[in-house]
Amino acid sequence: MDFDIILAGGGLANGLIALRLAQTRPDVRVGIVESGPALGGNHTWSSFTNDLTPAQREWTAPLFAYRWENYAVRFPAHSRTLQAGYGSCTSELLAQALEQALPPGAIMTGVPVAALTPTSVTLADQRVLTAKAVIDGRGQQPTKAIDLRWQKFLGQEVELAEPHGLTGPIIMDATVPQLDGYRFVYTLPFGPRHILIEDTYFSDGKDLSPDLLRQHLADYAASQGWTITRVIREEHGILPLGIGGSIDALWDEGEAGVPRVGLRAGMFHPVTGYSFPDAVAIADLVAGLPVLDAAAIYRAVRDHSVGSWKARGMYRLLNRMLFLAALPDERYRVLERFYEHDEALVGRFYAAKPVLRDWMTILSGKPPLPVIRAMTTLIKYEMGKA
Repeated sequence: MDFDIILAGGGLANGLIALRLAQTRPDVRVGIVESGPALGGNHTWSSFTNDLTPAQREWTAPLFAYRWENYAVRFPAHSRTLQAGYGSCTSELLAQALEQALPPGAIMTGVPVAALTPTSVTLADQRVLTAKAVIDGRGQQPTKAIDLRWQKFLGQEVELAEPHGLTGPIIMDATVPQLDGYRFVYTLPFGPRHILIEDTYFSDGKDLSPDLLRQHLADYAASQGWTITRVIREEHGILPLGIGGSIDALWDEGEAGVPRVGLRAGMFHPVTGYSFPDAVAIADLVAGLPVLDAAAIYRAVRDHSVGSWKARGMYRLLNRMLFLAALPDERYRVLERFYEHDEALVGRFYAAKPVLRDWMTILSGKPPLPVIRAMTTLIKYEMGKA
């Protein structure tokens, strides 16, 4: 065989699997096939410190370009700084780590995949590579199995004429005009005059207008008193947010018996779209399996994906309230009210590790939406599934 494991797609999920195997089981021959020009693409992945275990923070540490001790949120009715750690990884550091960890010939970029089986990859030029297992991590695919909405964004990493004055990220600034659903600006300060600004939308549709969003970013910078002297790079994305559907049906779509990871396996936080913590967990799972053949990996990652999806049902219920019950210009109020809660609750919510009392707290008190409208919407959604 050409490899023990072939990773179809060189994005976050497969990249972390390759890195973890290189760290813990260097005898496993791993090959990565990526259609793009570079591993990881052009992305920034972020997570809260408590999203990861101490061991996970240790082995992923080389991927973190930036860390902060706190972050802020801004809404029309209140602003708040939370004393919780936050960090960002870059695709550049992921690619560098993989190039250092894997032997020559293991990384193949600019190579589209034409077809997959559990033990083979057919490339666009009709070459066939074989392995004990193939793992599909090529990103979100079209699906009828799960009901999705979208977090879409365009970001620019820029240099400013003067220091911005921020001490930590602003992960949601919803004081901006509410357009196309729930809109907020996401800001990561990389240096005194070096900053990433993203115009972000929780939207019903996937359409993205780059020129319009670039203008929004320029307007936002001006509103903060910032003068952009140079655009260093630009990134954009459209991430899935779950509101319903069947994870088992998702796994029954596509190539039978081929293990899937990342967005292709429904592994993302339903409310935030964050995928880094789930990708780290899957990398640990795969690297710890006693047998690394297609059948064993398929069973393990499918069970993990299905279990995580089902455990996060309340998150999708909240999304149904956000996307189906709230009018577009009301959506910010749902998030605004959420950030009135205790910091520990907010942390557990983002880490997808809430306890029962967290849900009781979140759902109690005066709701941000009319109760009758919210309940009617949820009932109609459930009846439509029947």
